[in-house]
Amino acid sequence: MIKRLKRFLWLSIAIISIISISIGLMETLMAQQPSISHPLTSLTEAEINTAVSVIQREKTLSEMAAFPLIALQEPDKKEVLNFTPGKVFQRKAFLVIYERSQNKTYEGVVDLTSKTLSSWKEIPSVQPAIVASEYQLATEAFKSDPRWQTAMQKRGITDFNQVKISCWAPGILSKQEEATGNRLCRGLFYYKGEHWNYYGSPIEGILATVNLNTGKISSFVDRGIVPFSKENWNYDVNSLGKLLSPLKALKILQPNGASFQIKGNEISWQGWQFRYVMHPRSGLVLYQVTHNDGENIRPVLYRASLSETVVPYGDPNPTWSFRNAFDVGEYNFGSLATTMQLGKEIPENGLLLDAVFANGDGEPYVMPGVIGIYERNNGMLWKHYDYGTQRNDVRRSRELIMTMNAAIDNYDYSINWIFHQDGTLEVQNELTGIVLAQGTASEKQSEDDSSGRLIAKNIFGVNHQHFFNYRLDFDVDGQANSVMEMNVKALPMDEKNPLGNAIAVTETPLAKETAAVRDLDMKSSREWMIVSADKKNVLDATPGYMLMPEGNSIFFPVEGSKIRERAEFATHHVWVTKYKPTELYAGGDYPNQTQPGQGLPKYIADDEALMGEDIVLWYTMGVTHIPRSEDWPVMPVHRVGFKLVPRGFFSRNPAINLPE
Repeated sequence: MIKRLKRFLWLSIAIISIISISIGLMETLMAQQPSISHPLTSLTEAEINTAVSVIQREKTLSEMAAFPLIALQEPDKKEVLNFTPGKVFQRKAFLVIYERSQNKTYEGVVDLTSKTLSSWKEIPSVQPAIVASEYQLATEAFKSDPRWQTAMQKRGITDFNQVKISCWAPGILSKQEEATGNRLCRGLFYYKGEHWNYYGSPIEGILATVNLNTGKISSFVDRGIVPFSKENWNYDVNSLGKLLSPLKALKILQPNGASFQIKGNEISWQGWQFRYVMHPRSGLVLYQVTHNDGENIRPVLYRASLSETVVPYGDPNPTWSFRNAFDVGEYNFGSLATTMQLGKEIPENGLLLDAVFANGDGEPYVMPGVIGIYERNNGMLWKHYDYGTQRNDVRRSRELIMTMNAAIDNYDYSINWIFHQDGTLEVQNELTGIVLAQGTASEKQSEDDSSGRLIAKNIFGVNHQHFFNYRLDFDVDGQANSVMEMNVKALPMDEKNPLGNAIAVTETPLAKETAAVRDLDMKSSREWMIVSADKKNVLDATPGYMLMPEGNSIFFPVEGSKIRERAEFATHHVWVTKYKPTELYAGGDYPNQTQPGQGLPKYIADDEALMGEDIVLWYTMGVTHIPRSEDWPVMPVHRVGFKLVPRGFFSRNPAINLPE
C-alpha cells in the first residue's frame, strides 16, 4: 500500500513537472511573439532587432550607415485574404539603408522566421528621408562656418547658441546641385533670445546649404539684412496674461465602457471591422475594412492610407522658393507622430495606443500614446416627425474616430479616420500649428505685398498650399471592381422638359488608367463610384461606394514650374491605377531630391485596363492658405476631408434599426 502511494506521488510529481514545463514553454513562446497573430501585425521590437542584426551580419556597413526606414514588408495580398487564425504565415521586414560616406541607398528584405537576408539591392541616384542625426550634423556645419558666423554678427547676433536651426530637405535644386548628386539640406534660422517660441523671429536673407555627405556647407548666399520681430510670442498661460473666463465643466461619460472591441490590431464597432498599423512613413494605415450588413461580412477596402503631401510656398524670393515640403516621403510622417493626452487631443473617454518605431541607428523604441481611438456624439443620425400621429422618431448619431497627430517643424497635422453608423467612412485632416513666418521691416500691410499678408508687426505670412494624397485600395464586395464617374446636368427645355426642371445623371466608366486622371467639377457635381463588377444588389444594380469630395483646391504652381514636375500627383484630384503591391506612394518611393515624373505619372504609363480589375483610387485634396492675423501665434484648426459613402451597397438605411 505504501509502495503504491509512493508510486502515485512520484507519478503525480512527474505529471505536474511536465505540465509546468509545457506551461513555461508556452509562456516563453507567447513572450517572444506577444501579439503576432496575423500577417498584418506591426513589427515588434524583437523583430526590428532581428532585421538589423541580419543586415549587419550579412553586409559590411560603415559607422555612418543609417536606417531611414524599417517597417513590415507587407505580405502578398492573396495570402492575407486567404489567412485563417492559427495558420502559419511569413514575417518579413523591409529596410532602407543609407551609406552616407558612399552616398548610396540600399533596400533589404529580411525573413524574420529564418533570420536570413532574402533581398538586397542598391537603388541608384535616390535620397531617402532625412534622419534625426542629420539635423545635428547640419546644425554643427552651419555654426562652425565662418561665412555663417559673419552673417549672424552682421545681424547683431554674437551668441550663436541663441540661433535655432531647422534642417529642410533641399526642395528645388540648382542644375549644379542636380549634377553632383550629393545629399543636401537647407537651413532655416531663427533667433531664440529669451523666448522659447522662436518661430516669430526668422532670420531672413540667407540661403545656406549643407552637403550631408561631407558635413560642410556647399553653398552660402547672404542677400542682406531684414529686420525680425523681437516681441515675445510665447503662448503659455503665464505669457498670455489675462485669460478668457473658463467654461463650466463638460464631461463625456461612458459608464458601461466603450462600444468598440480591440483584439490585437483588429477593431470592431457597429458592423465595421478593420485592422490598423502605425507605419513610420505613411502614419496610420487601415487594412481589411469590412462591414457586416446583418447577413454577410462584406469587404470595402483592403488598404487605405495617406500616401504623400506637398506644401508649396508662393514667394519667388530665392530664400523661399525652394520650400516645397513632401512631409511623408522627405521626413517620414509616421515617425513624427506625437504623444497625445486624454482630455486634450482626444476626449477623456478615449483610449491611447502605443507604436513601435526604429531610429536612424536601427534601434527600436516605443512611442507611447500616438494612436487615439474614441467614440463621440454627432447630433442626429436620422429623424422624422409625423403630423398625423404626432409620432417623433429620431436616433442620435455616434461615430468612431481613429486618429494620430504629427508635428513637422512648425506645422501640426491630425489625421482622422471616422466610421459612421450609416456605413460611411470619412477622412478628416486637421491643420494647426504655427504659420511659417517671414521676417519683414513692415509694420503695416502694403498693397504691394501680393505674395502674402502681414499677420503681426515684422511678421509676414507667405501664401502657400497644403496638398494630401490618399491611396485607397478598394475591394468593394471583392477584388473585381470598376470606377464610374458621375456627372449631373440640367436638361434643356423641350417637349419632354417643358418647365426646364429636369436633372439628369450620367455615369461614365473610366476604362483605362490614362483616362482615369480626373478633376473636380462643381458645375456638374462630379463624384466617383467604385462598384463591384460581378455582384448585384437586391435591385439588380451594382453595389458600390462613392467618393464624395468636400473642400478642395487646384494646384497653383504653373505649367513648367519645377515643383509642378516633382509633385505631379497634386495637379489632379483623382487617379485610378490597377493594383500593384509596389505602387504605394503618389510622389514616388524617394521624393527627396527626386527627378520629375515620379510616382503616379509612372504608374499610369502602361495605361492598364481598369474594368473589372483590382483597382486603387488615389484622391488628392488641397488647402490654399492665405494667412491672416487670426492665425498668429498658433493657427486655429482648419479641416479638410472627404467621405466614402455607400451607394447601392445596402438594401436600406443600415442604421434604421438602431434601438432608441
